[in-house]
Amino acid sequence: MTRDDFNAFCAALPATTHVVQWGNSDVWKVGGKVFAICGTPDDPPAFTFKVTELAFEVLGDSPGLRPAPYLASRGLKWIQQHAAPGLSDAELRSHLRASYDMIAAALPTRKRADLGL
Repeated sequence: MTRDDFNAFCAALPATTHVVQWGNSDVWKVGGKVFAICGTPDDPPAFTFKVTELAFEVLGDSPGLRPAPYLASRGLKWIQQHAAPGLSDAELRSHLRASYDMIAAALPTRKRADLGL
């Protein structure tokens, strides 16, 4: 997946917002909460997303994936795809959508309603 593909996928999800921060990272949010990050313009780019505890255990040892720097060191369950082989584009899209769904589900009921979620 390219950086442009990542941004297009995240933009297509309902009620998302995009900011560029942390040294030119594309940061995607729902309800003001981060659900996906594309780091500095490396080749390949690094994609960071929230996962379940089980996925964190499984993916954290997979080739091309690692516990997300900074976030995982603070006990959060975030994974970063940073090198090949990593995930297929379809698997990455699935994890990005799951991250979005987890973050959106954790928003207060009123906030979800305001966003039409």
